[in-house]
Amino acid sequence: MNGFVVSLLMAAPPAADGAQGGPGGGLMTFLPFIAIIAIFYFLMIRPQNKKQKETQKMLSALKKGDRIVTIGGIHGTIQSVKEQTVIVKVDENTKIEFNRGAVSGIEAAAKEDKSENNAENETSGEKA
Repeated sequence: MNGFVVSLLMAAPPAADGAQGGPGGGLMTFLPFIAIIAIFYFLMIRPQNKKQKETQKMLSALKKGDRIVTIGGIHGTIQSVKEQTVIVKVDENTKIEFNRGAVSGIEAAAKEDKSENNAENETSGEKA
């Protein structure tokens, strides 16, 4: 009984036209796997690599005065930048030292506020 099942599993299915499989049959077998790998690369791996490069660029560009948010959700202003750490002023008398990797991003609102203030100063100077 077991020999019969094994022989059925090992036997190749007959071709539709009665001919034996040619040399191109192996490529057609692996084509779906190649397509799946390509889809994973373009939908998952490549975007992750791009995001990682952007994060490294942002961390290397940190400077004094930037408003940041840490991974833990702490908002503050950078007081000083060291090689591996940044000192963040959270309150008037509170300064905390963080590893650079703990910074999740620069606050966009601070950048927009600065650009709006510059635009207001320019327009108020023109009116006077």
